[in-house]
Amino acid sequence: MLVIGAAAGLVIYNYSLEKYSGETQRLVFPTGSGKDAVRDTLEARLGDYGAKVYRLWDAQGGATMSGSYVLEHGATALSVSRMMRRGMQTPVKVAFNNCRTLADVAERACRNVETKPEQFLSVCDTLLPSRGFSLAEFPAAFIPDTYEAYWNAKPEALVRRLLDSRDAFWTQDRKAKAAALGLTEAQVATLASIVEGETTLADEQPIVARLYLNRLAKGMRLQADPTVKFAVGDPTLRRILIKHTEVDSPYNTYKYAGLPPGPISVPSRQALDAVLNAPANNYIYMCAKEDFSGRHNFTANYQEHLANARRFQAELNRRGIK
Repeated sequence: MLVIGAAAGLVIYNYSLEKYSGETQRLVFPTGSGKDAVRDTLEARLGDYGAKVYRLWDAQGGATMSGSYVLEHGATALSVSRMMRRGMQTPVKVAFNNCRTLADVAERACRNVETKPEQFLSVCDTLLPSRGFSLAEFPAAFIPDTYEAYWNAKPEALVRRLLDSRDAFWTQDRKAKAAALGLTEAQVATLASIVEGETTLADEQPIVARLYLNRLAKGMRLQADPTVKFAVGDPTLRRILIKHTEVDSPYNTYKYAGLPPGPISVPSRQALDAVLNAPANNYIYMCAKEDFSGRHNFTANYQEHLANARRFQAELNRRGIK
């Protein structure tokens, strides 16, 4: 028996020294993966080397597995088995940008994690109201970026991770700037989403933000085209017609004064800061430039605005954009 045990120990020892000779790859084990599932994954991905890793993991008391682990060239079978047994995961990227809705956030944020989009949204339904967000304000709870999380993080932990980052953005200085504008944090996000809908140009966003702040201060309707696109449910609209501006929706700022009830997209840090740091100007009118550069003509004079609008409309007609 001692001879057999010694032989088995020697085999295990030899297994432990074997090094991985392939390229770096990520191993993923769904929560609750039992021994059979672990063995099948290791052997399917790593062949004979994977079988040896499994043997070591099993000998070290492995029972179930969960998580995502990066396997690098040159790693010994023993180091990999220990990494697995100790749950030493490698974080994954959680990224979302250019999201129009909370559903978009959920879809993109859950691409590299075990949490499903519907689980993410379910947590939002429960958690966000307790953090002071109305349903319409849910998009204001998140800030587009690239984050890190563990692949098997629970849905609530994932949502809280993103909420914590949003909270970190709202420093005392930014909160004070929002208060000075007479806006809540969610209202800043709402205005930022409109600004971002008008332009993605960093140098124009603060100008646009102040223009809309000027309109709010004067009690004027914002008459922001991006809100009309949101109201009619067509973000691809290239030409806003009278029929669009007559749509009855609280998001239609041609029809209703003030800010809409919530963001029309999930605004970036850049757009949020554009609102908070909008420089003083007297503009209350804007119109896209007729060269289709993506830039705008700004003015405080209505007649000048009409002239700008006529040039742009003429160019739309010339290009056959309806």
